[in-house]
Amino acid sequence: MSTVKVNTLTGTTTAGSIAVTGEGSSTTTNLQQGLAKVWVNFNGTSTIAIRDSSNVASLTDVGTGDYRVNFTNDLGNVNFCITQSALQNTGSTDDNNVNFQPSGYAVGSIEGKVSYTDAVQDSLYVNIVAHGDLA
Repeated sequence: MSTVKVNTLTGTTTAGSIAVTGEGSSTTTNLQQGLAKVWVNFNGTSTIAIRDSSNVASLTDVGTGDYRVNFTNDLGNVNFCITQSALQNTGSTDDNNVNFQPSGYAVGSIEGKVSYTDAVQDSLYVNIVAHGDLA
């Protein structure tokens, strides 16, 4: 087995584009397209606070259970894909029934509301990941 150690990978045809050959050598995947461009884990109760993140400048508390994640670097367009989760952490067996519903996409932010048993409310754990193109 070999180990490759580098600080920078650069494509030969297009500097920011590297193809990775998939299993069986029959398909390729663009490494750049597969990387998350934004992710955040934050506390959405009381004074909201980022626990950890990448490419997130700040959070905005829009209202009860309503949050805006503001990106450090804009995405290329509003056609990005998000994956999200929220956890109430009340000790209830229904903690996994918390939903994050996006309500506003912009190149520099995503906004959405957390609901638990059909009521919008603050959530102790909110996680959002965005895949798309950087501007």
